[in-house]
Amino acid sequence: MTYRPSDDRYSNMIYRRCGRSGLKLPVVSLGLWHNFGGDTPHDLKRAMCQRAFDLGITHFDLANNYGPPAGSAEEAFGQILATDFQGYRDELIISSKAGYDMWPGPYGEWGSRKYLIASCDASLKRMGLDYVDIFYSHRFDPETPLEETMGALDQIVRSGRALYVGISSYNTERTRQAVAILNDLGTPCVIHQPSYNMLNRWVERDGLKDTLAELGVGSIAFTPLAQGILTKKYLNGVPADSRASQGKSLSQSMLTEKALASVKALHEIAERRGQTLAQMALAWVLRDGGITTALIGASKVSQIEDCAGVIDNMEFTADELALIDQYATEEDINLWARSSEEV
Repeated sequence: MTYRPSDDRYSNMIYRRCGRSGLKLPVVSLGLWHNFGGDTPHDLKRAMCQRAFDLGITHFDLANNYGPPAGSAEEAFGQILATDFQGYRDELIISSKAGYDMWPGPYGEWGSRKYLIASCDASLKRMGLDYVDIFYSHRFDPETPLEETMGALDQIVRSGRALYVGISSYNTERTRQAVAILNDLGTPCVIHQPSYNMLNRWVERDGLKDTLAELGVGSIAFTPLAQGILTKKYLNGVPADSRASQGKSLSQSMLTEKALASVKALHEIAERRGQTLAQMALAWVLRDGGITTALIGASKVSQIEDCAGVIDNMEFTADELALIDQYATEEDINLWARSSEEV
């Protein structure tokens, strides 16, 4: 059956301007990091993308190494672009990234011009695209001059491979340097992608949120649900089909008694607000306008529907925020700390 998106899809979502650019993003974006490789049936991938678009989620976030195997998420999304989303390319924001290990040898990761441009070309080929809307430096490279990495992003835009560029997991100091270089080159940094959630608040401690606001750079928070911890999934143990049980990026060792006690308390606050814990966690990340959009992952259509429901209640009272702060404390779940802490 030919897919036709919902006629009222743009009435079901809130869109925010990304920094000082002309680009607007939905407050919920769909990331294809997990559950979009060869280990997931293609019909499920199609159903998740279709439902996301029906709900006004126009931004689909990928990277060269998403899978497994690496590259397979982009290949799958390319098939969806050629079938279900054929004719809707101009309504979509598609992003990709390069920075982590992708192929053997010294040119298959980090931030060299060689790697970034070759990776961008390979991503475009896998997705069957002439350009991506946003292309990121996926992580800071301590051994490559920042001028080279940012120069590669500038070249990617000037060559027509991407419309905008961004950075991911850069700390405040490196963000300031990268933004200054890109401004001098005439290709401004439009967006930063940091990890951020109630149990991982490094962007506040580092001052990154304030820095991005000062510089006029938009932001997209990844792992806003702490890879599923900030949902009801783990309230009564570790489900067999969960990310923690599969040994992916979430270790069961991260599900400490302290963390789960905080999650249970937060769940009770969410119930009193009349929303799910996932919805409250997203609303909290988006609460003061400092984050443009929250990047969710999903393994079921129902999870996307639940997260999109955040738009029904995004306001907090001062008392609610104070209460949440009692439980929204730092836990050791930031897998990207090394990149963001590089100086």
